[in-house]
Amino acid sequence: MLVYPSAIDLSSRTLQRLAGLLAGHRRRIGSRWRRLTCGRQALLVLAHLRCGDTYARLAAGFHIGIATVYRYIRETVDLLASLAPTLEQAMDTVRRKAYVILDGTLLPIDRIAADRPYYSGKKKHHGMNVQILADPAGPLIWASDALPGATHDLTAARTHDIPAALTADDIKCWADKAYQGASPSIRVPFRGRNLRGWRQRHNRDHAKIRSLGERAVAILKSWRVLRKLRCNTTRITAVVRAVVTLELAI
Repeated sequence: MLVYPSAIDLSSRTLQRLAGLLAGHRRRIGSRWRRLTCGRQALLVLAHLRCGDTYARLAAGFHIGIATVYRYIRETVDLLASLAPTLEQAMDTVRRKAYVILDGTLLPIDRIAADRPYYSGKKKHHGMNVQILADPAGPLIWASDALPGATHDLTAARTHDIPAALTADDIKCWADKAYQGASPSIRVPFRGRNLRGWRQRHNRDHAKIRSLGERAVAILKSWRVLRKLRCNTTRITAVVRAVVTLELAI
């Protein structure tokens, strides 16, 4: 099999932090000799999450077995996922902001037509629904657990208690039409296609503010593993949490 040099668009600081986290984890569990050092394991995981490299390609490149790649990635993803902020922790950050942006995104998965709960009628493909809170300038603050793609954004937000958390602290939030009636704290545009006057101006100004939330979604999907998830759906929440942990640490 041919092997060629490549690059990951992350800083060496991210690699060093993850390697240090793995070193501490190995000491805690009393891990003995392994095929890869902490630095190499960190590099392997970053190549998978950031570049979307498959287990087979990573196994060939790092000269280890596919089962070993699976174990290393699962171990690291679970470790990172445990460090991701909860909604309550994220609210500490949100309280210091003038407002936040709420949005939902669909992460594509490799399900078949029979898996109706995962099929999004809006996007016309299978996926998992993830809700995000974004900073007014666009950076990601928090991402929710993953729900089946057929879940409506409003239902997903209520499932994660996002409207209740925003209302409790009287935090202003901008969102799209899907969140109509979610909470007095969540501001949405007017419905309708032929709006006139101040309603049209309101929707235009609202769209300018809310569009920054799309940057947070783009940041999340810059980790290419989230562009086409091929793992078991029960593992997707852990992968999303791991990515959030890494993104907030960059």
